[in-house]
This record gives sequence, structure tokens and C-alpha cells, in this order.
Amino acid sequence: MIVGSDISRYPNTPRPTCRGYLHKRTQSAILKGWRKRWFVLKHNGYLHYYKHKKDEGKCRPLEVTKLEGAEIGVDTSLGKPFVFKCIPQTGNRSFYFCATSNQEMKRWLEAMEKAVHP
Repeated sequence: MIVGSDISRYPNTPRPTCRGYLHKRTQSAILKGWRKRWFVLKHNGYLHYYKHKKDEGKCRPLEVTKLEGAEIGVDTSLGKPFVFKCIPQTGNRSFYFCATSNQEMKRWLEAMEKAVHP
């Protein structure tokens, strides 16, 4: 049982396909840089993210993005290792993520690729 999550309240809900911390690139008019966020990729192909792991199941996600049809891949343009991007079909936004290792990046890319092509 996972406490503080919708899984504990709804045991028949499928477990998320991928979850964990990633650094998300911020490019607002005020803030620029990388922010550590807790990401949850659900079985329905939606990527949710929260400020902290403890917020999952307790707070509304900061954002929910549909990955079906998105463009996903490794990105070397920022000069940082383990960076990958996601460009959803809907909206005019690009997300840049940074994992802590090549293995972690591959885990996310594999899970996201399955959500892109259900």
C-alpha cells in the first residue's frame, strides 16, 4: 500500500507506469533555470508533476500534459548531460527534463515513448 496516493484509496487503479524526480527547465519571464519536480506518468498517457513527492495524491498537480502524439527525444543543445525534451501535440510548449543518470533518462524515455504511441 502506498500512503498519500490515490492507489491506497482505489486499489484497482493501475499503478503509474513511471514516477520519480526530474529537473524541469524553467523559462518564465522572471525565472530561468532548472527546478526539481516529482513526475508521475499515468497509464492513460498523462504526465502529472508536483512540487514534491509528498504532494502526489494530496494536492492538485502543477500541470498535466497529454503525451499521445508528442515528440520525445534526447536533447544535446543545452550542453547538459541526460537532458531530453517533450513537445506535446496540443499547446505550444516544449518541456526539457534532466535526469540524474543515463539509465534514469532511458527509463523515462521508454515509458514516455509508450504513452506517445498507445
